[in-house]
Amino acid sequence: MIPWLPREHMFPDVSRALTEPNGLLAAGGDLSPQRILTAYQLGIFPWTSPDEPLLWWSPDPRMVLFPDQIRITRSLAKTLRNAAYEVRLDSAFDEVMLACANARREGQNGTWISDEMREAYGTLHRMGFAHSVETWIDGQLAGGLYGMAIGKAFYGESMFARVRDASKIALAHLGAHLKTRSFGIIDCQMETAHLASMGALPISRRDFTARLDVLCVQGEAPACWPMDAIDSYFRNKAIKGSA
Repeated sequence: MIPWLPREHMFPDVSRALTEPNGLLAAGGDLSPQRILTAYQLGIFPWTSPDEPLLWWSPDPRMVLFPDQIRITRSLAKTLRNAAYEVRLDSAFDEVMLACANARREGQNGTWISDEMREAYGTLHRMGFAHSVETWIDGQLAGGLYGMAIGKAFYGESMFARVRDASKIALAHLGAHLKTRSFGIIDCQMETAHLASMGALPISRRDFTARLDVLCVQGEAPACWPMDAIDSYFRNKAIKGSA
């Protein structure tokens, strides 16, 4: 059995999470900004399915990316150098969340990105914690991702692509952007082949939460996250892709 959360912004210790399903920790509560921010700093995130109560998770192991270890394949390196795209930060946050909600995913019926989720993360975006990274091609939103930045930790939530490699372009630029700002980790939550292909790897929950204890108290105020285009980064670098 898992506990039902009280009104206060409190969570059980993550060590109490179930092993099956992996990481299920608690149910109930709300999506208030303070509760969500508290959850992320403890290594917990909300995720649910339609017609289910709000569920909170902390899986073990945890899938993560390190900003300086993102894998760029040769084909992606060529795209990053030559393709006619633009990458922007926070210019279309609501559009990115809606596109992620509507994206079709293998083995999933419906989406966990409900209207309530979009409203909650929209509030966090206006507070300076939730961010989008967008790939634009010919003036159209072609792909992107959104997530949370707390201190020097970035928590990836979801991504989508309407054009081949558009989400990978956004992720590669996010990694480069975070590296220049001394971020230590990108949380990927659960393992996927897409993220593994770009260098994501599993670490223990204990290791993950220990890193958060250090990273989440570092860094600038959330409002310092820049909102501008970063499309020139890879075109100005002689990057080489791996096999």
